[in-house]
Order: sequence, then C-alpha cells, then structure tokens
Amino acid sequence: MSLQRSTEFLRFGPACFVLSALLLAGCVTGPGSAGSGGKWGKSAGQPLEQRHIPARAQTLYEQAVASMAAGEAVDAELRFKEFLLQYPGYPGAYVNLAIILAGRGDDLAAEVNVAAALTIDPQHPAALNQRGMLLRRQGNFFEAEAAYLKAVTADPDYALAHYNLGVLNELYLQRLDAALQHFQYYQEISGADHGVTKWVADLERRIDRAQRTASVTE
Repeated sequence: MSLQRSTEFLRFGPACFVLSALLLAGCVTGPGSAGSGGKWGKSAGQPLEQRHIPARAQTLYEQAVASMAAGEAVDAELRFKEFLLQYPGYPGAYVNLAIILAGRGDDLAAEVNVAAALTIDPQHPAALNQRGMLLRRQGNFFEAEAAYLKAVTADPDYALAHYNLGVLNELYLQRLDAALQHFQYYQEISGADHGVTKWVADLERRIDRAQRTASVTE
C-alpha cells in the first residue's frame, strides 16, 4: 500500500460521528470520516456517553455534533467548549475537540484535549487512538504504536485503532505480517471495506513473495 493509498481521517466529515446514540464511555464509536486523502489513519467523532444525562446536556451535545457533521468547525468547537464548561466529565467531548483542532493542524491544543479525556478515563479507546495519530504525525512511530495498542487492549473491537495499526506497521515499521493481521481484524469488526480488501490481498501477495524468496535464498 503506497502512501497515496492510505487514508487520513484526522479531519472530520459527515460520516464520522453518531448523532443520537448514547454509548458508554470507551465503547464503540461511529465509523471513520470521509475526510481528505492523506496518510495519518482514522479517527471518529464521539457520541455522548450513557449516564444520568440531563436533557439540556444531550441537546447541547447533539447540536455540537450536528455542527461538526456539517463541517462547521468553528461553530462545533465553540459548542463543545460551551458543553464542557457545564458538563466537564464527558471524555468524548474532549476527543471531538481534539479531532477538530487536529484537523486544522493545531496538534498542541489537540493533545491537551486528548490528555483531558484520558484524565477522566485513562482507558478511553478513542482518546488513545487520537493520541496515537498525533504521535504518528510527529514521527514518533513506536509511541504511536503503544497508544494504538492500549486502545485495542481497552476495547479489542475498536476497529479504528486496528486500522491505524495496519497503516503504521505497513508503511512506517515495515512489519507486513502485523499489518495484515490488524487490517484483517479491522475487516472482521467493521465489515466489508473495498479499499482495505485490496490492501489485504496486496499484503498477502507481498508476504508470500518474500517467503518464497527467503526459501530460495536458504
């Protein structure tokens, strides 16, 4: 898989969040966004965690997510900040802010919000995934790997972190077997993905070719 074939999901798009579902902190999130092409991996907007949620909190959160889905980054950022002033205990809101900030290249502010989410819930898989993406963008590949691995340890079915581990292992760590494994996990969890299916087939061919070459050399 070339750099051009991988996909950046630091930026958000209409498909990257769940507008109405209320999920437990650290549970499954919405799918990756349909964001711009690139090479960073996938992130997803966060739904509101299920607790004893005041009706006003739910309304504020859904308004912020709707703005995010519409591509209105400034409005979404302001709405999430307003939400957190009143309801600071929801890590998903910090992750959404991190996605917005990372999408405009403000990695320092994005990391501050990821850290805030992880202070509330150190095992929040989406926050760990977002931290991995920021670390990868900085060229800290092994630290990024550690963050992604923490995400899938916290939630083995967190598909986006498996996708990002596939990208990281193939393109940057040159571990084709590990890349194949994580892309296969991603497909098992997320279902059919035409692009990833092609990458898996390509990896299988490359691994087989490398094994046959090694056998001939021996």
